Amino acid sequence: MKYVEFDNSRKMDIVFLGRIAVDFNPVDYFHPLEECTTFKKYLGGSPANTSIGVTRHGLKAGFFAKVSDDQFGDFVTHFMEKEGIDTSHISRCKNGEKIGLTFTEILSPTESSILMYRNEIADLQLSVEDIDEEYIKNSKALLISGTSLAASPSREAALKAVMLAKKNGTRVIFDIDYRAYNWNNDDEISIYYAAVAREADIIMGSREEFDLTQKLIKPGMNDEETANYWFSQNAKIVLIKHGKDGSTAYTCDGEKYSIKPFPVEALKGFGGGDGYASAFLFGIFSGWEMIDCLEFGSAEASMMVKSHSCSEELPTTEEVRAFIKEEKEKYGEMIARN
Repeated sequence: MKYVEFDNSRKMDIVFLGRIAVDFNPVDYFHPLEECTTFKKYLGGSPANTSIGVTRHGLKAGFFAKVSDDQFGDFVTHFMEKEGIDTSHISRCKNGEKIGLTFTEILSPTESSILMYRNEIADLQLSVEDIDEEYIKNSKALLISGTSLAASPSREAALKAVMLAKKNGTRVIFDIDYRAYNWNNDDEISIYYAAVAREADIIMGSREEFDLTQKLIKPGMNDEETANYWFSQNAKIVLIKHGKDGSTAYTCDGEKYSIKPFPVEALKGFGGGDGYASAFLFGIFSGWEMIDCLEFGSAEASMMVKSHSCSEELPTTEEVRAFIKEEKEKYGEMIARN
């Protein structure tokens, strides 16, 4: 069953709105960050990674973003262009704001942390003037990353984009994407997350992220109550992730579909969510059965936690299929499904 209908006459599949960053991942990993001396530079930022991921599955992606007017701005823009992403609505900051830098600490396959540099940050400078209605009108869907709501003027830009999407029949996807930085308090988080979630056709997040979104609505909801609340608003699909315990997609017809992670030897504890979103959304756009969307997302998430980067090593469709086949041959036909 197709829960979300897309206007296939539109040339763009997904326009993303959110942060583009630069990741520095240690080559000499499994040591504290203070001991690491060599790093590899990658494009980063959850929505940027997901845009790369869906493009490698053949979807056409565009982006609303601000980046720094320097060599790092050149790096991320050119990387995305080479991947086939439309960068016509990625613009440069005018007042010296800098792109976010992320230094990752990989202590073990299960213990990782992130050191962020986000003072005078470029991505939160996106403004209402940067939001082009025609660009949204020509896309099947708009994906809002929750970090874009953390501060002005970016939050107003995001809310304008959502309003224009609703006006023009463009589907809204909300990836809650909670990051503690730049937020002042939990009430502020709930106000802005809920404002977008109420308009979204698809909402994706962890249990913690949904709890933050619902803090001012009704604290303490379980997964079923969460899904039913958002179905009473506008949602058609509510995807709730529980890390190593798997994830469940709730659908507006009262069904639910659960998946377990594919077993892998992980390198790091981050990056899986961006791979999951990329593959899951590809399945949704392809009109697959929900359980197959979940399986594809779970597989790509497992592939990404065993890779060094969160962007460069995002797989193609054929690579994900080959991974699923190999895993099932090793662990059993239904290993990924509850």
